[in-house]
Amino acid sequence: MHPPGGTRQMPKSGATLVIMNTTKRIATLNRIRQLSRLTDTAFKIPGTGFRIGIDPIIGLIPGGGDLISTAFSAYIIFLAASFDIPRRDLAKMLFNVALEAVVGTVPLVGDLFDAFYKSNIRNLALLEQHLTRVEPELEEVASAESTLATSTISNLAQPISSR
Repeated sequence: MHPPGGTRQMPKSGATLVIMNTTKRIATLNRIRQLSRLTDTAFKIPGTGFRIGIDPIIGLIPGGGDLISTAFSAYIIFLAASFDIPRRDLAKMLFNVALEAVVGTVPLVGDLFDAFYKSNIRNLALLEQHLTRVEPELEEVASAESTLATSTISNLAQPISSR
């Protein structure tokens, strides 16, 4: 049984692709955005314009930190693949994660590399470029929803007296 949205025959490969409905596609895109930002740009370092995420912090855990970070990144790529992203872009995404995983194994140097390279944000940019070309209306709706959700959360975080 297929999820709502139906199926589509792919012209070149002949494979059957399960089509997600628009609501689910927007939710998936926003989940990718949230995870990418959490792992690569969640926190601003005070006094600088530089942002880091949990990726380089998790990478500091001896032994398993880089494995955990790579698993997060692999999950993001798994979600992105549901958008029928071209193989060339998918290969770039895999390269970004593999490079960060390999360099990340070098103590401290790898964690600094993780903080600067930001493979998940790079992969998000690849996905968004693809969607802008193929489904511009989805990108616009998802961006508007993401902005609305961010401003709502910001308003809720403010003390009542300052509203």
